[in-house]
Amino acid sequence: MSGALFRCALALAALVALTGAREPILVPEVSQHEVQVRQGFTGTQLLLFGAILEPDGRRAGQDYDIVVVLQGPTEPILLREKQKIFGIWINHASNAFRSAPSFFAVASSRPLDRIVDPRTAAIYELGLNYLQLSPTGSIEPDKQAHFTQGLVAMREREGLYREDPKGVSINGGVLYQARIDLPSNVQTGRYTAETFAIVHGRVIASATADVEVSKQGFERLVADFAQEDAFLYGLFAVALSLSMGWLAHRIFAFI
Repeated sequence: MSGALFRCALALAALVALTGAREPILVPEVSQHEVQVRQGFTGTQLLLFGAILEPDGRRAGQDYDIVVVLQGPTEPILLREKQKIFGIWINHASNAFRSAPSFFAVASSRPLDRIVDPRTAAIYELGLNYLQLSPTGSIEPDKQAHFTQGLVAMREREGLYREDPKGVSINGGVLYQARIDLPSNVQTGRYTAETFAIVHGRVIASATADVEVSKQGFERLVADFAQEDAFLYGLFAVALSLSMGWLAHRIFAFI
């Protein structure tokens, strides 16, 4: 992987020379741009790496902090809160979000509160505490914060939301790398890896790279069938369930 980092630095230097850019140049890359989900998929690990140079192509003359944010496809979600009444747990309050990331991971070279202030973190969504969710309808701020914290905590337990304050390593003030795990229950779709270079609490450069997570093999056939012809898929699922129930009954009848 050191060879890939070296090639990335050479390409970055060539880009700086050709464009004559005045701002620092940041070029991110990922170890794989496509993740294939097949039967028995247990998750994978993405390596996000790149380099940053001064406008004249020299190595960085000052210390940079790097923050990498990997975000999955957004989706609407209805979150319900249960309450125990007379010994029975029932649905109580609920809140709907228009667009919640199906996956959200942040890796940084230092703890985020030592890199940026809360205002900057909120602008760039640097950290789970600053994740911007869009509630549907009007909702009181305290209630919104309560449900947002509940959603984040739930997806943290599922391994879909995470923070790693020491997840980025920087070599020689130029090359950086971070490793982010994708669990087996990730949603398919396009994932965006956004990298931020930060100096004295100010974002001085950012760049993005995409990763496509797609189902392959039998899982893809089933998913395509369910999406393209939902009615027939439903009939097939019901028929399969009845057939399996009848077969199980016949087997146990002879035992």
